[in-house]
Amino acid sequence: MPAISSKQEIIQQLQVALNETLAYCNEINDEIFFHQPETKWSIAQDIAHLTTATNSSRLAYTLPRFIVRLYAGKPNRPSRSYDELVEKYKSKLEKGGKASGRFVPSPISPGKGKQLLLDNFSKAMDKMAAAIQNKWETNQLDKYIAPHPLLGKITLRELAYFNIYHTYHHLALIKQKTQH
Repeated sequence: MPAISSKQEIIQQLQVALNETLAYCNEINDEIFFHQPETKWSIAQDIAHLTTATNSSRLAYTLPRFIVRLYAGKPNRPSRSYDELVEKYKSKLEKGGKASGRFVPSPISPGKGKQLLLDNFSKAMDKMAAAIQNKWETNQLDKYIAPHPLLGKITLRELAYFNIYHTYHHLALIKQKTQH
């Protein structure tokens, strides 16, 4: 992963992660895409989860700044780097952290349509990138925080980093599911 610091680099990496995920998923046949293993999510559920997580993250970038500040407060430390944020997330997962509540997708039938699921994820990522582009300057991403269900309060820069890594994390899981 190249160094990510500016708003433009963040947006670019969100787009790269999205494009890689869409390209891979578009090559998966529907039977595999919707196959529901007993103890794991289907690929369709991975995409639905990414969509829910991205839409939730987007709120932090679309709400008025004073609401974000009122709701979450001010950061009490500098933003972590991309690599530091990834290590913190991996550590939480290793300690048993996992999706809960509305972030756990229900089983999805093929009738939902693979393309609709992929389009919804694409729209969610595009809307989040547009909100970052249109409403925030690079330095402001370090001055506001938002709650994350696993990572606690993180800066908006870290939230963007999370969404980049989270997409790659699920892409790796999707690739594992297609190797069996």
